[in-house]
Amino acid sequence: MRPPTIRDVAERAKVSKSLVSLVLRGSDQVRPEKRDAVLRAARELGYRPNAAARTLSERRSRTVGVLLNDLRNPWFVELLDGLNSLLHAAGLRMLLADARLGRRAGHELAEPFLDLGADGLVVVGTLPDPAALAPVAERLPVVVAGAREPVLPGVDVVANDDAEGARLVTEHLIGLGHRRVAHVGGHGAVGELRRRGYETAMRERGLEPVVADGDLTEEGGYRATVRLLSRPQRPTAVFAVNDMTAVGVLSAAGELGLSVPGDVSVAGYDNTSIARLRHVWLTTVDNASHEVGRRAARCLLERLDGESGPGRVHLTAPTLEIRGTTGRNA
Repeated sequence: MRPPTIRDVAERAKVSKSLVSLVLRGSDQVRPEKRDAVLRAARELGYRPNAAARTLSERRSRTVGVLLNDLRNPWFVELLDGLNSLLHAAGLRMLLADARLGRRAGHELAEPFLDLGADGLVVVGTLPDPAALAPVAERLPVVVAGAREPVLPGVDVVANDDAEGARLVTEHLIGLGHRRVAHVGGHGAVGELRRRGYETAMRERGLEPVVADGDLTEEGGYRATVRLLSRPQRPTAVFAVNDMTAVGVLSAAGELGLSVPGDVSVAGYDNTSIARLRHVWLTTVDNASHEVGRRAARCLLERLDGESGPGRVHLTAPTLEIRGTTGRNA
């Protein structure tokens, strides 16, 4: 049997082909009863629009490229869920690519999306070279989500207020009586902002900041924490730049024979699914990643609708999730 066509839908709904086209494009110029008839006929016939033909007629692919800094990071999951919920409602599909794998293969960051004719691009997370997006932003609407690199012309940035979140968790640890609070940091603008929030909170209480460099990974957190906890005056609390790093902190503490939170309190950032596992139950900062994704989608949809102007920065408010890895300093 041949697949149903737009003509078949029109005949079943007793309307014209042009009216069916209007309904399938989401036009608001169709009376509700006619729209219902067309959609009902399409369902009954099992009609699916020809995506290739629609792309040619609309000169749009109705796809959005999503470039992730590293697909292994669980923080992206809820952001992508928030992003996709609005894009899907607008009739757009996401195409995912991992920037880390692309760099290994020597590809340009957004090359696959340009080749596929994506309508826009959402960049999720901190990229090693954000300036590489400039040529892409001249050809496509681009939104950066979850990073705080310098804003390119016409590129919107949607992120969490990282400095405020770091201040919240540092003050929590100080409030538990900890005076030697260390920070395992990370790279990029987000890492810098979280370090700055930590240092500000420490100095406001007359305490000396202690920062060990990490790389936003579990292994980096492990190595940095081994160094920290081997100091003569070891910290009684460690604030990790993200939850992946915090898992490495927990591993290092366990291998050194220290209990959490009895001997050392540990806190992370991002409130990923890992932090909510019962055997981890990590105190962490919720960076509203789902809302970041939704706001990023709204910004992109506005740009696709023709909105112009300089890039804007939208910040979501962080909240602290207190769980089982932080306790009073003995």
